[in-house]
Amino acid sequence: MAATNVVNTGQLDFEDLKRLIHGKLVDKLDLSRLGDLEGETLRREIRMVVEHLCDTENPLLNRSERERLIEEILDETFGFGPLELLLKEEGVADIMINGPKNVFVEKNGRIQRSSVTFRDNDHLLQILDRIISKVGRRIDETSPMCDARLPDGSRLNAIIPPLALDGPSLTIRKFGSNPLTLEDLLNFGAFTPEIIMVLEGAIRARLNMIISGGTGSGKTTLLNTLSSFIPDDQRIVTIEDAAELQLQQDHVLRLETRPPNIEGKGQVSATDLVKNALRMRPDRIIIGECRGAETLDMLQAMNTGHEGSLTTIHANTPRDAVSRLETMIAMGGIELPMKAIRHQFASAVDLIIQVNRLQGGPRKVTHITEVLNLEQDTVIMQDIFLFVQDGIDENGRAYGHFESTGVRPAFMERFDAAAVQLPANLFAQRILGQ
Repeated sequence: MAATNVVNTGQLDFEDLKRLIHGKLVDKLDLSRLGDLEGETLRREIRMVVEHLCDTENPLLNRSERERLIEEILDETFGFGPLELLLKEEGVADIMINGPKNVFVEKNGRIQRSSVTFRDNDHLLQILDRIISKVGRRIDETSPMCDARLPDGSRLNAIIPPLALDGPSLTIRKFGSNPLTLEDLLNFGAFTPEIIMVLEGAIRARLNMIISGGTGSGKTTLLNTLSSFIPDDQRIVTIEDAAELQLQQDHVLRLETRPPNIEGKGQVSATDLVKNALRMRPDRIIIGECRGAETLDMLQAMNTGHEGSLTTIHANTPRDAVSRLETMIAMGGIELPMKAIRHQFASAVDLIIQVNRLQGGPRKVTHITEVLNLEQDTVIMQDIFLFVQDGIDENGRAYGHFESTGVRPAFMERFDAAAVQLPANLFAQRILGQ
């Protein structure tokens, strides 16, 4: 019985046994032979070795402890160690790691502490290095911040000491291998069938759209969903800092920015990629997020034959989105009068879709706003659909209703030209769904 207690006396003893077996596994592996194996075949071969080592080192392990030990060793060998448990866990939207012993997750709109931990800073750094090396990024004392992506498309941001005082810190926004569909978002109440009819028509009529929202509001998820309406015969170029869009069309060219190397050279910015994309005969350009000087290039592309392009921006309201774009263009170092910038915006952008994460976690499309024109120095916009919050339920979640403002949008002429048919009363002033 003493051998069984070695595992049950505490987490440290279990970790010691795992490290011992993992070390012996590395010694036993014939790397020259393993090079000929791949995928599930390789994992099965390694599993047999680990099972034998478990029986040799501690034959009195019970079934659940033995299986847990084997899976964790395989995760350490092939995957991302303790991180694999969180990546596989259903319902987890965000993973926040504040050092090796402080791991938090967001589930159902609420942040909670996870029982998953890492051995120490070195263990966490080892897992982090394994992730970012797969996408050609690096993180060290000279470059202590990094954006990267996981194989399933999840987005990772990492910052390490000396900037992070309590050890390496990771933030992972999960994007599953099966992205949310239009039906999923309708079931979640993110919008109504009437709203999606207009958005689908806007894609088919090649309106330029900006999806605006705060962090974690669902901008990228909505962008993925809307992109599914783009016809398969169109050439799409996507530009991102860390690739996370999951477009379903065949003719998609994905571009990703590149940070400078250790000598501070070789950087490829979003601005560079937008300029290059214009020479690649795209039908539509999709920028994952406008956050700098590339904003002006994106607006010019929308104005010069690339109608139907999409991007996202961080802002809390449609009016804030206009101000944010103006600020980013000004920060790009280009000396333009404010009226000229606003004229570019009013000419380029047709629709702003505002998404917000409300109290308690629900994500809603709160505004569908049409951009009309520039009068004097003001961009004239009008709301077509709105979400109105009615209150907070007993679970602390916001609830409300969608309504049509009664405004008939000016872009209906473009809908008619694209043969987009909508119900006659779609824009009548009313509460949607009634």
